[in-house]
Amino acid sequence: MAREIGKCWVVVLVLVLSLLYGAKAAPQVPCYFIFGDSLVDNGNNNQLTSLARANYLPYGIDFAGGPTGRFSNGRTTVDVIAQLLGFDSYIPPFSTATGQDILKGVNYASAAAGIREETGRQLGDRITFSGQVRNYRNTVQQVVNLLGDENKAANYLSRCIYSIGLGSNDYLNNYFQPLYYSTGQQYTPEQYADVLIQQYTQQLSALYDYGARKFVLIGVGAVGCSPSELAQNSQDGRTCVERINSANQIFNNKLRSLVDQFNNQRSDAKFIYINAYGIFQDMINRPAAFGFRVTNTGCCGVGRNNGQITCLPAQTPCPNRREYVFWDAFHPTDAANEIIARRSYSAQSASDAYPMDIRRLAQL
Repeated sequence: MAREIGKCWVVVLVLVLSLLYGAKAAPQVPCYFIFGDSLVDNGNNNQLTSLARANYLPYGIDFAGGPTGRFSNGRTTVDVIAQLLGFDSYIPPFSTATGQDILKGVNYASAAAGIREETGRQLGDRITFSGQVRNYRNTVQQVVNLLGDENKAANYLSRCIYSIGLGSNDYLNNYFQPLYYSTGQQYTPEQYADVLIQQYTQQLSALYDYGARKFVLIGVGAVGCSPSELAQNSQDGRTCVERINSANQIFNNKLRSLVDQFNNQRSDAKFIYINAYGIFQDMINRPAAFGFRVTNTGCCGVGRNNGQITCLPAQTPCPNRREYVFWDAFHPTDAANEIIARRSYSAQSASDAYPMDIRRLAQL
């Protein structure tokens, strides 16, 4: 009897030790590839000749590695999603990803980048959507070399998640910048959204041709509610700019329809849409429910709403950062990014994700 009890204690001890010190569970998907702009850039712009860089304090003030190029006080949405997917570290930027590291995925995002080639050019160098896709093709060849042949690589890549979030700059740093671009005079909001979706479709098709099968298409947020737009175009500094938000919604509706189109045309792939606009509006309309107190002003920046210039080097930001939705003139705080990411990963509302959330997509 004593011997049996002893065996039981040994089993319990082994289980406890394995939980405490044992190997972590494998990620829910083998790799996570990220395409986007400054909302998810984690260092690709650091070496570029660009005004769109964030590799200095106070950016990264609450991030374990300090300033990395992330346009936030802490994590971006994709950092949180990577954690939720079970990765034990963040997905590396293309600019530094090497060797076996690329097998867990790569972040190609570039601040100021857009769907259109000219978008963001007044800010300097950036890697456009098409450039990010070219960089991904380079990665695919490396994956083939690492795994030994194309069939193994194709099978591996088909199980990975591909996150695409572009379009904000095509409005902020193109359509609504008449001093630099003619698109606002050339197209109606409806026509412009059609042009963007056409070019977006071409890049998605290219990703599909190079092995992508699980797509997460992230809609444009409520750009008209950013401190930058409130500072420039809102009389009271609180009321969101409707003409900008309306244009964003036209694009988002077409992007959601594109999900249906691709799902109908490509039975071996799955496309989902994340309603970032709706999640963001929820935070702004019901701030107290999420622990926020300030929704219209950046935690750091210059001018009205801290929205006329982004955070200056060595500037002292607000101390109560978890109470702010916006970190600077355009970008969310770590706290806001966490909410967006959690609702993208596991939808809290039926409108958060369509036709399913990232958690379910990972299980397919």
